[in-house]
Amino acid sequence: MNDTPPEAAGAQRSRLPVEPGEIRDLTRSAVGRAAARQWSADELAWTTLRPEQLTDTDRSVVRFITFIEDHIPGYLTYFLDAFPVSGTDLAIEEFCFNREYFRFLISWANDEERHASVLTRYQIEAGISEPETLMRELAEEGRKKFALPYENPVQAFTYTLVQEKATQLFYQRFRTVAREPVLRDLLHRLARDEARHFAFYSELVDAYIGRHGLAATVPDLKDVLSTFRMPLSDTLGGYWRWSLKIADATSYDHTEAYEALVRLVNGFATSGGRASAADLAEFVHRIRGI
Repeated sequence: MNDTPPEAAGAQRSRLPVEPGEIRDLTRSAVGRAAARQWSADELAWTTLRPEQLTDTDRSVVRFITFIEDHIPGYLTYFLDAFPVSGTDLAIEEFCFNREYFRFLISWANDEERHASVLTRYQIEAGISEPETLMRELAEEGRKKFALPYENPVQAFTYTLVQEKATQLFYQRFRTVAREPVLRDLLHRLARDEARHFAFYSELVDAYIGRHGLAATVPDLKDVLSTFRMPLSDTLGGYWRWSLKIADATSYDHTEAYEALVRLVNGFATSGGRASAADLAEFVHRIRGI
């Protein structure tokens, strides 16, 4: 017998990001897409690798993105702490949401772990680093804790939506300037995976707004955009100087990803959210200096 008063149960449900059934459907679709598009390191044509075609910038960028991708244990730990799947103090509805979200997190972590492993192998095969040296470098950064300064679930989802889109755009931009064939193939695969992750978070944020309303959600979205930093920006040694050089070399600007959120929100403009959608668009334009 459930002793929770009906009004309390209703309050618990109202605090959920989306209904458990909805996150179940979103997760099932995302995990299915991931399963259909799996790839392995062995599919890359390693025998065609041409290290002599790598520029100093190429080598620097590969080192940089390996640090970012290899931090997947820290990213996953953050999300498991934020959306726990154990503890009798969790309301049943909250556990159900977290349990379904967990299914996506495991699929996502599998993709990111593959990215880290393949980039590590690429560095070694291309002579960018030695195995033992690279292991220790990655360990030095990997043991640092990853955290986000957000309390509302939609803020974590929005952060990840923007980050996944920004990463996808970066891999696409890097591929346009890279010439080494194995690296170009790898960047295409990485960008494709990040696009899938972005699609899931777009659907999740869309569902959240549909449940809670655009006017109530826009302040959280603006808070994320005003404080947004790419992963490891505050922990990776020399991050800012390194990232600026990379951005210059690839004509990359992570704030381009903010426009993806504006497009998502604009979809609600015809359902009573026109003012809120316009407010967010103007906010993004100010941030980007447009």
